Amino acid sequence: MISATAEHALRAVLFLARHESTHALSADAIAAELGAPRNYLAKTLNALAKAGIVYSARGAAGGFTLAIAPDTLTLARVISPFRDHARAPACLLKSRPCDLVNPCAVHRRWTSIVGHASSKFETTTVADLLHEVPVERHPPSVMLPTGQDDGTAPRPPRFA
Repeated sequence: MISATAEHALRAVLFLARHESTHALSADAIAAELGAPRNYLAKTLNALAKAGIVYSARGAAGGFTLAIAPDTLTLARVISPFRDHARAPACLLKSRPCDLVNPCAVHRRWTSIVGHASSKFETTTVADLLHEVPVERHPPSVMLPTGQDDGTAPRPPRFA
């Protein structure tokens, strides 16, 4: 239902939401924790920053943090920068775009299923997904080495 890039974006956002930290997390650290290609995830995180979903900061103390509180951040908002709006919906029975004037036998049912999934993305928040997942306050594998951040680096507000 969602692209591989949207799935990586969602995984990264869930990861950031689970880790309450005063430190921004680097794309490399997030990619390592998620087992994702780091260049690919860095581009994905930058697209999320451009969409206002995460904050991005450069430099030694830089990295990514959530810009929106998990209880108000919907899954639709996270995946929307990665939807391919230009692509016509493909027919499930033939190798061509689905014809709305003369639809195939499964068109109406499939459209209903896709619409139901889309409405769930609109109404489900990141916090809803993480409801029973414990928060990790200071994961050792993603924190900056001691002394790398002296606490003077400017930090964006936790949530807008």
